[in-house]
Amino acid sequence: MGTPIRVAIVNDYEIVVAGVASVLAPYADRLTIVELDSGLPVVSDVDVILYDTFAAVQGDGVDLDDLVRGSDAKVVIFSWNLQGELVHRAMERGAAGYLPKGLPAAEIVAGIEAVHRGEHVTPPHSGTSGPGEAGTWPGRELGLSAREAEVLALITQGLSNQEIAERTYLSINSVKTYIRTAYRKIGVARRSQAVLWGTRHGFEPDRLRSIVQNPHR
Repeated sequence: MGTPIRVAIVNDYEIVVAGVASVLAPYADRLTIVELDSGLPVVSDVDVILYDTFAAVQGDGVDLDDLVRGSDAKVVIFSWNLQGELVHRAMERGAAGYLPKGLPAAEIVAGIEAVHRGEHVTPPHSGTSGPGEAGTWPGRELGLSAREAEVLALITQGLSNQEIAERTYLSINSVKTYIRTAYRKIGVARRSQAVLWGTRHGFEPDRLRSIVQNPHR
């Protein structure tokens, strides 16, 4: 076996980043997580940046230059939004890979390894991933689905329903459905109540960097 690939995981929510790191932890002989970033650009010397799209900008809106900061790191988008146009725009913008969140951990690792070898990895077909998602998210312990949590996070950030639809590539009707089911689960009836609930339960973006000592380099 060669030296493990150095990976940084990026998302605006600490719990999301930590959840993905936990999923990849059993593969430490193949991947070494050297940095976990919430709301900050990567500063470590890494081979691959895994960018989780939970409540984040997507497609050609991702600032890849800011993520890599002039390094040679390759960026892999990690998302459940697999629309062909969205994947195409992300890859055209400079992403080296696009992995569905519904993949088993072993396939996520294999995808990262393929990108590290110089391959471009995209989903096998357009559409959306299955119900599974690697890692965790705010409110999961309270019964919120990943999509409900993402919509609540964007409400907490102050986005309108239309802005949420544009950010998540969902229809406005789907957004409204997720809002209704999420509100039921958290016991609120109005947007102002949802924002207040979100700020009290970890739905505001974080700003945190965690550098992990790498024993291999």
